[in-house]
Amino acid sequence: MQLYNTLSAEERAIIIDDAGKQRLTLSFYAYAKIQDPKKFRDDLFIAWNALDALGRIYVAHEGINAQMSIPEENLETFRATLEVYDFMKGIRLNEAVEHDDHSFLKLTIKVRDKIVADGLNDATFDVTNIGVHLKAKEFNEILEDPNTIVVDFRNHYESEVGHFKNAITPDVETFRESLPIINEQLQNHKEDKNLVMYCTGGIRCEKASAYFKHQGFKNVFQLEGGIINYAKQLEEEGLESKFIGKNFVFDNRLGERITEDIISQCHQCGKPCDNHTNCENDGCHLLFIQCDECKSAMENCCSTECLEIIHMPLVDQVRLRTGKQVGNKVFRKGKSENLKFKHSGELSDTALAASEKSVDIRQKVKVKKVLLGKAEHYYVKAKVGQFTIENQELKVGDTILISGPTTGDQELVLEKFIVDGVETAAAKIGDKVTFEVPFRIRLSDKLYKIVN
Repeated sequence: MQLYNTLSAEERAIIIDDAGKQRLTLSFYAYAKIQDPKKFRDDLFIAWNALDALGRIYVAHEGINAQMSIPEENLETFRATLEVYDFMKGIRLNEAVEHDDHSFLKLTIKVRDKIVADGLNDATFDVTNIGVHLKAKEFNEILEDPNTIVVDFRNHYESEVGHFKNAITPDVETFRESLPIINEQLQNHKEDKNLVMYCTGGIRCEKASAYFKHQGFKNVFQLEGGIINYAKQLEEEGLESKFIGKNFVFDNRLGERITEDIISQCHQCGKPCDNHTNCENDGCHLLFIQCDECKSAMENCCSTECLEIIHMPLVDQVRLRTGKQVGNKVFRKGKSENLKFKHSGELSDTALAASEKSVDIRQKVKVKKVLLGKAEHYYVKAKVGQFTIENQELKVGDTILISGPTTGDQELVLEKFIVDGVETAAAKIGDKVTFEVPFRIRLSDKLYKIVN
């Protein structure tokens, strides 16, 4: 029985592209008592491998923490594999803001002592006595309260590219480091302030909020579903974003844009930039911010030393790192003196620049186009896209715009389309419309009608 990956990441990427199936990137977690994590892990691998589910998942006696990529068509079947377990019935799946078919290229499920390395002794406090969950609107409102202190429980490389305005952003490399630092820093505000916390998807705050209540903080709150769920609610409810910049994510995308603001710099030249890179040198793999120009000049390396090493024969590269503790891990969190423009702990709420693509899209929405709906599927071989019409009528002859973070802005004149298997001249709200699209579309793409 297969309980391991048989394909390399490169082979899997080719298969995904050839299959042409839209994939969803999502995450979820649950704290629960799991008696046999090894068996739980094996059962999940068998069920998810059959569904072509990929991702990085940690299981422990205390629960599960998962970041995954699954074919959209298998979503409901995937939900059913979760519903088998009482503690995952009705669990919230945090869908990514920007989907990417290559966000994960392997299925890795590991048994760990904890699903998040927090350094806490859970036996010393009630881990179920957590802070109050806040939805996006409630979170925005409490941030306006002068008695609120908001804390980012992520690491320096995460908060550097995006964070909530006025948040405390500890200059730490691990979650466990931030807990005693914040506890000490806020010792005098246990009763007179609202302690409001957030993280990427909510899992770190579940434990942190219980810990701080145990430490005597009276008014503890946490952002429900983290930044990922916050961004989704912003779009659904038309709320103002109090978050600025990009949300760092732990998959091959390394980030998804929440606002067009760029608040960080290329660590090598200082140009406004918020794109992360892993150093190409297998003996380093330092995670750092690198602009396109430096990426090209430095060939994805963090230093001239690493650049020289990657051009050595492979046998010499292996010899150099033999017997040494090397960074051959996807997310090495260390810092380096080679990064001249690394400003951990000196974060600003002021944008240094704007993401050109995002700015163009939003400006056009206001003055030139009307949102009609969103992409549902793309049939690669037939070059046909499917969209759900959610706002206004669509007619043959309309000029449309398909727009997304990867697709860019693509205009078409709609010569014909099909609704419910029948070619028609107009589509109303609620219809699923299919028509030929000469380029690849993605689930994060939006459909607009150009208006003059």
